[in-house]
Amino acid sequence: MSRDPSEEPARPAKAAKPVRRRGRPARAEAAEGPGARERILAAARTEFAERGYDKTSVRGIGKAAGVDAALVHHYFGTKEQVFAAAIELSFAPALTIPDAIADGGEAGAGERMARFVFGIWENPVSRPPLLAIMRSALTNETAATVLRGLIERRLLPRVAGELHVPDPEFRAQLAASHLMGIAMLRYVIKMEPMASADLEEIVAMVAPTLQRYLTEA
Repeated sequence: MSRDPSEEPARPAKAAKPVRRRGRPARAEAAEGPGARERILAAARTEFAERGYDKTSVRGIGKAAGVDAALVHHYFGTKEQVFAAAIELSFAPALTIPDAIADGGEAGAGERMARFVFGIWENPVSRPPLLAIMRSALTNETAATVLRGLIERRLLPRVAGELHVPDPEFRAQLAASHLMGIAMLRYVIKMEPMASADLEEIVAMVAPTLQRYLTEA
């Protein structure tokens, strides 16, 4: 006697296979999630600080962050773009220099600027990434271009905007070059006696010159 097909027991449906987005490796999917971008940035800062620009790779950054290189490319693009994002994060404290100049008016602006900049360099948390930026810019043209662009776009125009003197852009560059030169000798090259000089003595000698750049017509 033939059985009615309608009486056949229903077969359990097969579980649908998870759909994987094209262009993403499995490891990238597993690692992606809240905080992935921040982990990549933190790893990039460490890699650039320890290895310099030339010896750092996107693959190495991904490995340090626990993600695939494809995910690094997804968030940031090229190695140059990763470096730009990393140094902008590291350079963030310096981007508030204009606020230090403006706070309190023209009187004492040079001293406030000197104390603020040297305070960033003296800080054991902010100094290592700044050292990495300076060293990379000295040895690699791409890194120098990225740093120059950040300073030209994000820092100097705001400093110049706080000045009420002729040629404010040039004055801002003079002040920046003075401070960066001291930072280079004291923190990067560590040339004596600058490297071990008392910070208060440096501020006392530098502040009047900065004041002239920033305020004197």
